[in-house]
Amino acid sequence: MTEKQENILRAALQLFAAEGYHATPTSKVAKAAGVSEGLIFRHFGSKEGLLQGILDAGEEAGRKEIGLLLAEKDPESLLRMAIHRPFQVAEDAGQLEFWKLIYKLKYELGRTGEYGRDQLEKALASSFRKLGYAHPQKEASFFLLHFDAVVAALVTGTLEHPRSVRNYWLAKYGL
Repeated sequence: MTEKQENILRAALQLFAAEGYHATPTSKVAKAAGVSEGLIFRHFGSKEGLLQGILDAGEEAGRKEIGLLLAEKDPESLLRMAIHRPFQVAEDAGQLEFWKLIYKLKYELGRTGEYGRDQLEKALASSFRKLGYAHPQKEASFFLLHFDAVVAALVTGTLEHPRSVRNYWLAKYGL
């Protein structure tokens, strides 16, 4: 990918996350990226193609992160990593913008990015099984519901005491 393509994707991500996909014209993306609007269409074909470029890059990053979690064989380490992950994302501006966009798209376009969620749920259920939970699949589903809620609160800036939430979550699982 060229530097200009990366600049276009970065500008589009920032604008789509801040203003919404429908509210952001490609002319504004072009201005923010310091390129012509025609170059956006040459590289991405359409505004939808531009959005897909952002989502593809995010999906690739998501697959890598899920891969790291799935590679962890120790059940407590897997849980600890999964609990810490949303808080790490909140500290990384680029990742936080991507997740803001994902949550906006969920409501604006009805699109969701699963990014290996089924695999993660299976790994969590396996971890809860190894740790002796009576209902490991239900616990994994419950964990992911909390995970989604924490991510949504971090993305929207409505989680008032992130550290205490993370510490509570760690304590809940005896970590």
